[in-house]
Amino acid sequence: MRIVHLGVPDYASSLEREKKIVRWMDSIRNDCEELYLLGDVFDFWFEYKTVVPRGFVRLLGKIAEFTDAGIPVHYFTGNHDMWTFDYLTKELNVKLYREPIEAEYNGRKFYIGHGDGLGPGDYGYKFIKKVFASPLCQWLFARLHPNLGVGIANYFSGKSRIATGTTDEIYHGDEKEWLVIHAKALLEKKHYTYFVFGHRHLPLDISLTGGVGEKSSRYINLGDWVKYFTYAVFDGNDLELKKYEG
Repeated sequence: MRIVHLGVPDYASSLEREKKIVRWMDSIRNDCEELYLLGDVFDFWFEYKTVVPRGFVRLLGKIAEFTDAGIPVHYFTGNHDMWTFDYLTKELNVKLYREPIEAEYNGRKFYIGHGDGLGPGDYGYKFIKKVFASPLCQWLFARLHPNLGVGIANYFSGKSRIATGTTDEIYHGDEKEWLVIHAKALLEKKHYTYFVFGHRHLPLDISLTGGVGEKSSRYINLGDWVKYFTYAVFDGNDLELKKYEG
């Protein structure tokens, strides 16, 4: 589980990260029962009817290798790859999600999602997300020739915080972190053992208290594969953040 932003800040470094991800997937394949990819795998992705962005063939092939071997791959769209439609589901047989889901393994209840737009605040982004998610906006963008459309997207990707190295790596405290606030609000109605998100690039493992039955819960943020190379593993008993060094 992790966010990658393949495509930035440049071709060479993106390719290096892609190869590292493939090595990591090779290292876990024999032990992996299910794989969750929590969005922003690509810094930009748009599917025209017959065209998809070039590149990333090593990762796409490795995902297909997993699903062909019967290992389910769950793919959550993020704020950078929300224009994923049916290509990945048809070609790679991934399970695609646009909203958080609930899952249960060995009696542990998970709330899993990318995390963008959840919780209070960030109203400007929430408005922009609604615009970008609208069928009209998608139809209009699809009218652009791929050379122009993808070119425009790559231009803005090059100016993103990921590309310029100015990602927010500061934890703002439980009272100001929107995903923590969102998790606590959900706990007032229903207990979850783990909240797992990928939107924030900072690896986080935070204990949450209160809520239904006053049971303990944890908020896990996966970090990224731009700087931290972190991911989470559920071994059937506990969920643990790990760092890939390979």
